[in-house]
Amino acid sequence: MIDVSNVGLRFGARKLFEGVNVQFNKGCCYGIIGANGAGKSTFLKIISGEIEPQKGFVNIPKNERLAVLEQDHFKYDEYTVRQTVIMGHKRLYEIMKEKERLYSKPDFNDEDGILLGELEGEFAELDGWSAESNAEILLQGLGLGEDYYERPMKDLTGGQKVKVLLAQALFGEPDYLLLDEPTNHLDLNSCRWLENYLMDYENCVLVVSHDRHFLNKVCTHIVDIDFSKVTLFQGNYDFWYEYTQLSLRQLKDQTKKIEARRKELQDFIARFSANASKSKQATSRKKLLENMELPEVLASSRRYPFISFTQEREIGNDVLFVKNLTANKGNRQTLNDISFTMEKGDRIGVVSKDEVAVTHLLDILAGVVPESDYEGEVKWGVTTSRSYLPKDNSEFFDNCDLSLVDWLRQYSKDQNESYVRGFLGRMLFSGEEALKKANVLSGGEKVRCMLSRQMLVNANVLIFDDPTNHLDLESITALNEGIKKFPGSIVFYSHDRELVNTVANRIIEIVPGGIIDKRMEYDEYLEWKAENMPE
Repeated sequence: MIDVSNVGLRFGARKLFEGVNVQFNKGCCYGIIGANGAGKSTFLKIISGEIEPQKGFVNIPKNERLAVLEQDHFKYDEYTVRQTVIMGHKRLYEIMKEKERLYSKPDFNDEDGILLGELEGEFAELDGWSAESNAEILLQGLGLGEDYYERPMKDLTGGQKVKVLLAQALFGEPDYLLLDEPTNHLDLNSCRWLENYLMDYENCVLVVSHDRHFLNKVCTHIVDIDFSKVTLFQGNYDFWYEYTQLSLRQLKDQTKKIEARRKELQDFIARFSANASKSKQATSRKKLLENMELPEVLASSRRYPFISFTQEREIGNDVLFVKNLTANKGNRQTLNDISFTMEKGDRIGVVSKDEVAVTHLLDILAGVVPESDYEGEVKWGVTTSRSYLPKDNSEFFDNCDLSLVDWLRQYSKDQNESYVRGFLGRMLFSGEEALKKANVLSGGEKVRCMLSRQMLVNANVLIFDDPTNHLDLESITALNEGIKKFPGSIVFYSHDRELVNTVANRIIEIVPGGIIDKRMEYDEYLEWKAENMPE
């Protein structure tokens, strides 16, 4: 059990949290949630010992192992993939290296033999003989086969490194597992594997994630950081959300009733305070009014944007025709003789193990890639208008010295500042925030600006490439609702399984030989694939 007792932390005048008293038990998975900047990652660092709290303490039983998902993707560049995973169990790796040193000594003596015997005993107790195979099982589950085991980490892509570092944290089944955004850069198959792994995990897990489906699948408890407090709820993310929304509605209803009663008393006092026959009643009501208190409504750090897509023109029956589409990215073929027709009402979720292929397809559909750079035909219906949110939005912001008002004005038919500010305000850029320079925005702020741009265009076909990337849970929830309500057609890719589940009515999976095209929801597609195409 991890015991957090009376922990508090401030950064300057800003209070992050105080008086935190919570216990984390084995057999439970705790999802840590809160708005951006609320202190989720900081809280994990306090528990891991990387940051010392200004008040209180964290107690972890001796002889129990704690593992943390490493955030430095370059730390192990000089090691092989397999070595990096095994290094997740520090003591086991130390024993392995010491054994290698002793066995290779040219002047091996009796003292070395005694030490080696002790090391071999401890090595066996730590299941060292299975270390390499256990590391390989984790890597395979995350989609990295035997071709990767002996590769140096420096040769891997960013997404592949994330998988290796995740396998490192999981290696050896630590007593306490701390994961900060473990599903970032994971494909949907790897996310599913991780979900199943953690659902069967017998020790204690603390995880920060913006993936609602993941939190619902794996979490037994939710740790909410808000109001400068850390509050523990039993249940998964959906249970927390429904409970807090119900509590907020009840609080608002209670406030309305008290305010109505206050007004009733005030009216009586104003009407009868000068009336001798009613003066006692007026005095009595005045005392009652003075003692009446409204319930305290704390200022939450959560801010929900308002996302709503409208179409200027209703789409016709002919939406999109793709015929014999073949394309290469560099020296590698990404798309192989793909053909499909998109119809009115289609909301296509594109999935694949190959994210480069997905992005290439969406770039082609959006018209970003010139026709000369691919073979085949891509033809949009005459009634269609399209708006694209690409995965890489750097071209929209790099070296752009415009304020956000002027940046968004570039894409607006109505040049009135108040009109443009209205769309920025929906995405939480109000007042002085709307005057920030476009080239200084964070990743999440850039995505919110791109969504403002999309809302302005009023297209009847929306194309998204990983739109939830960099967004917090509140923005992801708002985006999910906005896309669900959109009356037009959609083609999109997302790591967020909840978004895919609740939006897509058709799945197209890009595979080496072409595509699999099924008109069904994503969960149904996964069941179909498990039955008909077992790996």
